[in-house]
Amino acid sequence: MSGIRIAALGGGTGLASMLRGLKQCTENITAIVTTADDGGSSGQLRQDLGIIPPGDIRNCILALANTEPTMERLLNYRFPEGTLAGQSFGNLFLAALTGVCGRFDEAIERMSEVLAVTGRVLPVSKGPTLLEALFENGARVTGESGIFAVKKEQKCRIKEVRLIPRNAKARDDALSAVAEADLVVLGPGSLYTSVIPNLLAEGLSEALEATSGFRVYVCNIMTQEGETEGYSCYDHAREILRHAKRPVFDVCLVNSAPVPDSVNALYAKEGAGVARLDRRLFAEAGIELRERPMLTIAGGQVRHHSLRLAAALIELLIEKRPRTGVDRHADETLLTWLRDATEER
Repeated sequence: MSGIRIAALGGGTGLASMLRGLKQCTENITAIVTTADDGGSSGQLRQDLGIIPPGDIRNCILALANTEPTMERLLNYRFPEGTLAGQSFGNLFLAALTGVCGRFDEAIERMSEVLAVTGRVLPVSKGPTLLEALFENGARVTGESGIFAVKKEQKCRIKEVRLIPRNAKARDDALSAVAEADLVVLGPGSLYTSVIPNLLAEGLSEALEATSGFRVYVCNIMTQEGETEGYSCYDHAREILRHAKRPVFDVCLVNSAPVPDSVNALYAKEGAGVARLDRRLFAEAGIELRERPMLTIAGGQVRHHSLRLAAALIELLIEKRPRTGVDRHADETLLTWLRDATEER
């Protein structure tokens, strides 16, 4: 494989969206995905078959795939009724491959081959995990799928999230990917249920602290109902560092493009909104902050623009960890192409 070595950690739609941009930059990309999902169709397959929840894995595989649009639509198809109502065909396909191959990680490899995936996708741990959330008032809930309802009921902030089992170890190949990366990216994605769970896998935070790669935390543009209502960008960054218990990123990257008032009004109806930026708090905490316009709107939802985010990350990498000779020329050529591509879209 060739190109910049990138390790991207997270889960949910945020990680998948970012991967679509990063796969334009390199063939050498590893997505490391949380294994704590216990809701929806993924949770049902996890419960019935005892496998790692396949949903986030599937999303990342599709994001890195080089395949026909019909195949992508097929794998994203959800059955509308009957005993399979709500189930994704892609999740079922991955579950069936696990039965055929005998191991979930081998099933991921086979699915990646079928879809001509750029790079690779790894679950952060060898087996499924559960997420436990503790709230500031002492309440607690076990299971990622229950956090939203309990937080809305308790009307207080999440104090801490933990993995069950507490000693769940990060996979060796995930640790190696972080150690060998030129660029390590945390997020974007749900703070407590997509990004932080990866940091709780034993050995992962230590690997992030020790890597010589350049480390970026991509902060969410909007707060999230039932998880981070009222949070600022600094609150997001602080929670990452507090749960990791060590420095795991060099720069916090935030969006600088304004969110349209009409879109912000839709989020406000759910108690969410733009994660406000207080530069003073970052400066006082000694956290380096970078701002770039990376926003796009899709179906009334605020997302990171895949290519603009990729361009911002590559620009930071070139600035902070400049390579030499042929590599440097290739990096600068790549950045020029990314900038041109974002202007065209």
